[in-house]
Amino acid sequence: MQTIEQLLESKDIRITAMRLLIYKFLAEKEIAVTLSDIENAFDKADRTTLYRTVKTFEEKAIVHQIDDGTGITKYALCENGCNCEIETDLHLHFHCNNCNETICLTEHKIPQIKVPEGFVSENVNLVVKGICDKCSG
Repeated sequence: MQTIEQLLESKDIRITAMRLLIYKFLAEKEIAVTLSDIENAFDKADRTTLYRTVKTFEEKAIVHQIDDGTGITKYALCENGCNCEIETDLHLHFHCNNCNETICLTEHKIPQIKVPEGFVSENVNLVVKGICDKCSG
């Protein structure tokens, strides 16, 4: 199993204490988190550093961005081997209307959608909204 340091190095990301801490924070979460969630967890850290770390992780396919329709961007770690490619890596997201959490359902892949000739897909996002298993039980 790859260590966090090895993963970052394999993606050509310089290892810093903050990057390791943010990765560990995201790895502990079972839900997608907002930038505010990260800022609150690291309230002594510089906001710009946190934002740049998340953006670097996104550019290097370590995290993916989720638009769950709430107007607040959320982030979650990518699965091992994910490159955030439309053809292979897209999965379903579930947004709970009760607790407001967004969860990656990585085992439920979005089928490849063919767009008309001349159109170029750049992003696909499928969010199911309802009540999560914690709230419905």
